[in-house]
Amino acid sequence: MKITGLTARLLEIDARPRFGDEGVPPGRPSVWHYPLFVLHTDAGIDGYSMGYGNQGDGKALAHLVRDVYLAELLGENPLFVEAIWHKIRRRTRHMYALMDSVVGIIDVALWDIVGKQMQQPIAMLLGAYRTRVPGYATGYSFHPTPDIVFKEASQMKQAGYHGYKLHFWNDPKTDIPCMYAAREAVGPGFPLMQDLNSKYNLTQALEAGRVLDELNFYWFEEPIPERQMANVRKLADELKTPILGGETLRLDEMAEHIRYGAFDIARGDVYSKAGITGLYKTYAMCELFGLNLEVHTMATPLLDVANLHVACAVQNGEFMEIIHPVYRFGMVGNPLDIDADGYLHMPQGPGLGIELDWDWIEDHTIEVITGP
Repeated sequence: MKITGLTARLLEIDARPRFGDEGVPPGRPSVWHYPLFVLHTDAGIDGYSMGYGNQGDGKALAHLVRDVYLAELLGENPLFVEAIWHKIRRRTRHMYALMDSVVGIIDVALWDIVGKQMQQPIAMLLGAYRTRVPGYATGYSFHPTPDIVFKEASQMKQAGYHGYKLHFWNDPKTDIPCMYAAREAVGPGFPLMQDLNSKYNLTQALEAGRVLDELNFYWFEEPIPERQMANVRKLADELKTPILGGETLRLDEMAEHIRYGAFDIARGDVYSKAGITGLYKTYAMCELFGLNLEVHTMATPLLDVANLHVACAVQNGEFMEIIHPVYRFGMVGNPLDIDADGYLHMPQGPGLGIELDWDWIEDHTIEVITGP
C-alpha cells in the first residue's frame, strides 16, 4: 500500500453560538474554517483527520500540510506509522514557526488507515485498557459572575458529568468568588478544576491556589506560563491542589519538565503531542515517572475522537474533557456525547470508527485543496 495524494476541505462554521450572550471576543473570528484532511492510498483506503480552525488558522494550515508535508508522504506505506512519524518530525525540525501539531494531523490520518486495513478500532491496535472513559464538562463562560457559575455548575452535575472545570481568567479578585460559587453549587465531593490558560503571575496563582486548597479542587491547570519551570514547580510544592501542566509543551520539553518534577499531573492531546503516536508515547513516559496524564480537548471532532482512542488504551488517565457542543460537528451519531452515566465510549468501527456526515460536510465546504 502507498500514499497517493491528499484532499483538504475547508469547512465553514458559525462561531457565534459558542459565545452566546457574551458575544465573540474582540480579535477572534466570528466564522471558523476547519480543514478536514483525507489521505488517499492506492488500496482505496482513505485516512481522515482534521486541523484546528477556531483561531483563524484553518486555511493556512490546509495549504501548509499540502505544500510542505505531502511530498514527504507520497509513495510511503501508511502502515509504517512509526517510520513516517519520525520522518515528518525531522521535517518539522526545520519549520521553526511550527510545533508538533502538523505531525499530529498526519499521524491521526495514518492510524485511521491502519485501523481500516486491520479492521480494528485504533484503541485495540494500541492495546485497549478500557472501553469507556468518564467525561467532565468545561464551562462555557469566559467572564462569568458567581450566579452564572453557580447555575452552570449545577446544570453540569445534574447532566451526569463526572466533574466541572472553571474556564475563566480575569484576576483573583474577580475569579475567587466564582470558585466559591462553584463549590457551593455542587457540594463537597464533586470534582472541580480551574483552568487559567497561563493568565496569572506567580503571586496571583499562589493567592488563588490557596483558595482552591480550601475548596478541595481536583487540579489547578496552567495557572502561569508553563515554561517558567521553576515557578510551576514552586506552585506544585507550595499548594495542596495538584498542578496540571504541559499542555503546550513539545515532546522533548515534556520529558524535561517531567524529569524536573515541574507539575503533578501532565496534559496532552493528539495535536500538541504529535499525534496518536506522540500522545501514546507521552502517556508511557508519564507512567514510568508515576504520573497521570489528563487528555486535553482539541475542540476538533476527529482529533477528539483520536484522543478518546488513546485514552481507552492507557490506565494512567482519569477523564475526557467535554466542551461546548458546537465543536461536535460533521459526524453521525454524536460519538463525543456522554451517556446517561457520564461516560464516553470507544468507537467500535475500524480506524477512528466514526461515520462522517457527508451531507453536512458538503453543505459547509467552501474550498477544496488537493495534491499533488
